[in-house]
Amino acid sequence: MDKILIVDDAAFMRMMIKDSLKKGGYSNFIEAENGEVALAEYKENHPDLVLLDITMPVMDGIQALQAIKALEPQAKIIMCSAMGQEGMVVEAIKSGALDFIVKPFKADRLIQTVNSALGK
Repeated sequence: MDKILIVDDAAFMRMMIKDSLKKGGYSNFIEAENGEVALAEYKENHPDLVLLDITMPVMDGIQALQAIKALEPQAKIIMCSAMGQEGMVVEAIKSGALDFIVKPFKADRLIQTVNSALGK
């Protein structure tokens, strides 16, 4: 069963992502509210996939992406960004993100992106 780490500083957004992914048959989730917690959760739980928000307090998504990739170069990470963050998305892809989803996203697009990243 694929383990997915959902990282977003907004609890409602983590809940929306979980609800969307449940429709796609996923049920094994870990949550983190910032990049620092995400890095600790990654080290402890070795998730199969990380959904990573870009704009967060303490450690942002780009810093967390780079830290996780330094730790585990094969890590599968999809960035979640709000509209107007295209420059950050480019930086994220250069830093090793597999893909990105723009918020607000549709559940089917999220599931399709996650399935693709996990080779389904």
